[in-house]
Amino acid sequence: MDNYTMTKIVATLGPATSTKEKIRELFKNGVTMFRLNSSHGDVEMHKTNLSYIREIEKEEKTLIPVLLDLQGPKIRIGNLPESIEIKKGQILKFRHQPEITGDILPVDYKGMADDVTPGEKIMIDDGKIQLEVKKVEDKVIFAEVLTDGLLKQRKGINIPGSQGSLDVLTERDIKFVEFAAHNDIDYLGLSFVREASDVVKLRELLHSHGNTTARIISKIEKPQAVNNIDAIIEVSDGIMVARGDLGIEISNEKVPIVQKTIIRKANTKRKVVIVATQMLDSMIENPIPTRAETSDVANAILDGTDAIMLSGETAAGAYPVEAVAMMKKIADNVEESPFMRKNKFPRKMIEEEKDSQAMAIGMSIADMARKMNVKAVIALTGSGFTASMLAEGKLNIPIFACCPSKNICRDIKLYRGVFPYIVDFDASIDKESLKQMDEFLMKSMKLEDGDLVLVTGSVPELLVGGTNFIKIHEIGKLKRQENAQK
Repeated sequence: MDNYTMTKIVATLGPATSTKEKIRELFKNGVTMFRLNSSHGDVEMHKTNLSYIREIEKEEKTLIPVLLDLQGPKIRIGNLPESIEIKKGQILKFRHQPEITGDILPVDYKGMADDVTPGEKIMIDDGKIQLEVKKVEDKVIFAEVLTDGLLKQRKGINIPGSQGSLDVLTERDIKFVEFAAHNDIDYLGLSFVREASDVVKLRELLHSHGNTTARIISKIEKPQAVNNIDAIIEVSDGIMVARGDLGIEISNEKVPIVQKTIIRKANTKRKVVIVATQMLDSMIENPIPTRAETSDVANAILDGTDAIMLSGETAAGAYPVEAVAMMKKIADNVEESPFMRKNKFPRKMIEEEKDSQAMAIGMSIADMARKMNVKAVIALTGSGFTASMLAEGKLNIPIFACCPSKNICRDIKLYRGVFPYIVDFDASIDKESLKQMDEFLMKSMKLEDGDLVLVTGSVPELLVGGTNFIKIHEIGKLKRQENAQK
């Protein structure tokens, strides 16, 4: 079994890691899923990295999900001949244009002058530069500098609180969606989601390309998304707490509580959740993280996240492999701690699904995992439902999910504690199927003769949400009994 890390690790590829050898090294050190960031590079660059991942997947005889992150409607400073030093109290002028004209600075969003009003704040370069809008005349924005700084070209612009008129999918995004739809991408990250209809729009676009298997991760980075979080979770396949832009939009001090709230809500609805941005940021330049970063990663896991993500650390950092290895060490250590919620489903999930047969079985499995010396849960799943449901119980043992297809297997691999495998034996519990399963468990999952496992799923056939049995099974017992009778 590869990458035995209960909490999953997502790594972003970039200039520091865009070779097959480096991608394999990241995988070997604990990466579960790779992220392709469409904000940088072109389709061909990402297609090359995707081909490397799929080659490694075959060579390592494993499953590697891939996330293509859409840039979304990010507003940026236009091209500048050189960086500009600005001082507090200075008045800057902005207009939609490709390059600087006289004393008017360029922005790449045509509707920006219509979206801002006097008194609103403008944040540039992740909030390093802050301005206040004073007036708008003839499509030119006049803004007072509130903090000294160095204004650089192509840096991002945030307007906290502004509803904005930008479409959630840009022309660039639409091209990347087409690429994803036809190139076996498992997840699409939808940036700057504001409401559930944004997610529906992306799903309809995928369907128009004939793709019904790619999953959508909604990135929560706008205050509107926080306000509409329940509806967004309902229509999404997963959620990313994207703390970079979120921290600018709602202010840094609110992010920790929002993070905990979103994770809890996603857990309750059985939606995979990723915590991202600046988790080990100092490792872009240093071989070890700060103590605060270590605590940040640990607390995200304690909050209940399924996955933790590295961005610049692996895309452009000096120590990408070390960052992955460090993240795995932190995750493994937290998983073994007494503070980790284990074998317990979220209370609200239990309340909402109290009449569910699957929920009752899940709670029984969590109780048995706590009380018995069982090594793993074997989930026979046709849709991924059983495995995703069990993942929210934060079991202290791995969930080996036996799936009929690579798409389902890749989809559920991101859930905490779930390790999927494509199997060709029948999803039943007759003697022959169980003997086949025993051979598979010992060969592929490194379990041993005599180990106890819990088998669950639906019989007589795999049904979505139809989990209806638990079996306590001793590996190798049937074969030993047969041999004794000969």
